[in-house]
Amino acid sequence: MQSEKSIKALIRLIDDPDENIYRHVRDELMSYGTDAVPFLESSWEKEDYDLIFQRRIEQIVHDIQFEDVKTQLQLWLNSEDKNLLKGAITLAKYQYPGLDETLIYDEINKIKTDVWLELNPKQTAFEQIKILNKVFFSIHGFHGDSKHFHSPMNSYINTVVESRKGNPLSLSLIYSVVAQELGMPVFGVNLPNHFVLAYMDDHNTGLFAQEKSKYGVLFYINAFSRGNILNEKAIADFLDSLKIDHKREYFEPCSNSAILKRMITNLINSYQQVGNKEKIEELSELREMIP
Repeated sequence: MQSEKSIKALIRLIDDPDENIYRHVRDELMSYGTDAVPFLESSWEKEDYDLIFQRRIEQIVHDIQFEDVKTQLQLWLNSEDKNLLKGAITLAKYQYPGLDETLIYDEINKIKTDVWLELNPKQTAFEQIKILNKVFFSIHGFHGDSKHFHSPMNSYINTVVESRKGNPLSLSLIYSVVAQELGMPVFGVNLPNHFVLAYMDDHNTGLFAQEKSKYGVLFYINAFSRGNILNEKAIADFLDSLKIDHKREYFEPCSNSAILKRMITNLINSYQQVGNKEKIEELSELREMIP
């Protein structure tokens, strides 16, 4: 109750013409963190103040929410498992601080349940992926957004789940989360200019009947092309087309931290397209947090 009174008292001082007073008020409100946001937003909507007041409130709310994203990202980096879906949701809160996480988890569970109903222990890895592809792309309608490829909306997990369209990384992320929760060893591969998935050869069965992969991969999956199956040679040919050396990291799964860092890089590239300097700087700050 006391903190509520203090926050409201501070808000009344936001439009003070003295910059020193305003900076002190801002710092005090920032110290309350996200607890201050509802009161700030309510004042913005209800109080009849001038444009300076509204602009300052908007900036303080943004700064508080950005600090909260940094805090949550650091907690994610410090966690043992670095849950990929949780990391993507944390990043999405940079643009959508009020997003409902349960809606994302519910949609993921629906996809997982629909795939699970068609799986059985006798199916091969190829057969399992064929079922996952049918459910993910045909039934639930996920697809690559070629028309607006560089749109930031293709990198925020909540908008991708809602619109059912995304870029190679975001589609691969959701696809791999579903696969892993169903026990399929499907993990992201950080290719230059693209992102694919690797189905790991847990039983050492070989890529096809006669082939063995030195990277421990059974086959690769291109989520941006409706789950198209690729072999190791296809990855090598892709690298050759870009005149890039065949580094081991381009054939093997990467860490969840690397995936989140790549997602932030994609967002930075998106905002560079439209010249949004503030978002570029803030996202660069988030990216620098990831080793």
